[in-house]
Amino acid sequence: MLVFQFVVVVMLGYLIGSIPWGLLISKWVARIDIRLYGSGRTGGTNVLRALGRKAFLLVVLLDISKGALAVLFAYLIIGGDVLVVGGSGLGALFGQAIAGLAAVIGHIWPIYADFKGGRGVATFFGALIAMCPVAGLFGGAIFIITALLSGYASLGSITGIAASYAILVPMTLLWGYPFEYLLFALAGTVLVTFMHRDNIKRLLTGKERRMNKRVKIRDKNSGEQKVEPE
Repeated sequence: MLVFQFVVVVMLGYLIGSIPWGLLISKWVARIDIRLYGSGRTGGTNVLRALGRKAFLLVVLLDISKGALAVLFAYLIIGGDVLVVGGSGLGALFGQAIAGLAAVIGHIWPIYADFKGGRGVATFFGALIAMCPVAGLFGGAIFIITALLSGYASLGSITGIAASYAILVPMTLLWGYPFEYLLFALAGTVLVTFMHRDNIKRLLTGKERRMNKRVKIRDKNSGEQKVEPE
């Protein structure tokens, strides 16, 4: 029965993570498909460049909520049940970790948006904040500081997520925080960093786009979705 519950929380986490808030908000605010603009992603940074700060903040908050909701539902569905595997017990903590990771995967490859989404940063932080607020908020703060000081959202994303994992290592080894959360942070760090591989190349060559570089929208009210390249 518990195996079925794990499958349910993974599927639910993926479906929640797949909700393409960046795409939905861009269509609602400006009647455009955000995937045709800028980086082609549905995440907050691309929304910021195309639609401005208000739409950016709304999308980021909604993307954060996806990760948090996936973790919350996993806790409610699994409850106190434990699956014993090889002498170890897998319960709600493991369910939260896999549900959070499924939400990140859903955000990156959303079933509702032709599997073309964002890079998973906000959803990662939402899930981690729900599991371990200290680590999630610490990584989020590092992300904001790095992004503002450097002007690069990608650098802030990679640094912030890596910082979340880094602080969880001593928290897990020295203070007994759940090992499942550390595994989530590790898997999330690897996945999100992989999704930023093109950004890393541009950062190294000095060609990365700054997060405040606006994308010009043409024919905004005609229904014709065209873009001017960055």
